[in-house]
Amino acid sequence: MLILGIESSCDETGVALYDTDHARLLAHALHSQILMHQDYGGVVPELASRDHIRRTIPLLHKVMSDSGHSLDQLDAIAYTQGPGLAGALLVGAAFAEGLAASLEIPVIPIHHLEGHLLSPLLSRRPPSFPFVALLVSGGHSQLMRVSDVGQYELLGETLDDAAGEAFDKTAKLLGLPYPGGAALSELAQHGQPDAIKLPRPMLHSGDFDFSFSGLKTAVLTKVREIGTPSEQQRADIARGFQDAIIEVLVKKAMRAVKESGLKQLVVAGGVGANRELRRQLDARAVRAKIDVFYPELEFCTDNGAMIALAGALRFQAGVSIKPAGAFAVRPRWPLSELTSASNA
Repeated sequence: MLILGIESSCDETGVALYDTDHARLLAHALHSQILMHQDYGGVVPELASRDHIRRTIPLLHKVMSDSGHSLDQLDAIAYTQGPGLAGALLVGAAFAEGLAASLEIPVIPIHHLEGHLLSPLLSRRPPSFPFVALLVSGGHSQLMRVSDVGQYELLGETLDDAAGEAFDKTAKLLGLPYPGGAALSELAQHGQPDAIKLPRPMLHSGDFDFSFSGLKTAVLTKVREIGTPSEQQRADIARGFQDAIIEVLVKKAMRAVKESGLKQLVVAGGVGANRELRRQLDARAVRAKIDVFYPELEFCTDNGAMIALAGALRFQAGVSIKPAGAFAVRPRWPLSELTSASNA
């Protein structure tokens, strides 16, 4: 069966085609709006929605051409129902529902974070169920126990700023361009270890929750103390900030795996592409004798491939499938609401 996936939750338009019979991704295409939003220092929802409208059809044509298949061969269409920007979600949802209705095939509304959660299954070395997942994507930082598709137990989550938000906001404090997370990580490579000491929020809280707003405030205080930081001081602050976040993420994730009794940790989402986070997790995993799995770098950011995969897995499980027709997007949608019996 061929499952088309469409992602339009924020500032990337993604389309992909997944083949369930051979369990492989046939083709995918992605357009990023980063350059369009850079002048504004962040995503402008109206501009994002309009750009999704312009990009979806050309990306669809490319994916179908690259895969060697035609639209009338599709068996279902998966699309991101939420969470995300309401207008952006509506573009992908309306397009998917309309196309599915014209082809008389079902649709599969997908939770954006479930797509990220399952994205490591697209890798050359995929994990198997069950596993513990560290999900660090945009405004979300969560630890989950994943027993199967749709069977997710929330172990802990951010109480305020997520790791990705803290990266972007701290980057802005340091005068780095949008999107700031990657730029901050690059700058941190030139910083001196322990030159800037910053707090490790909730490191010893005894639970699996996170809180990074105070860390961001500590950076702001440090910048004000210095005045106008030199390039080396900016690098040292970036290094101190990154070290603080990574220490919290690594220690809580490893403790979650230990207490779960499982031997697999999955790391997904944009922050999962951070090289230092991966290095430290890999080192700790060797000592703890567990396996760590990551999505390929191209699937760490928002993409259609993860939506096509999630749709394919739900299609095979017979859940969250519905006829094309009336639909609604869910800009706010806790991942913990999903179950294997859910029918969005």
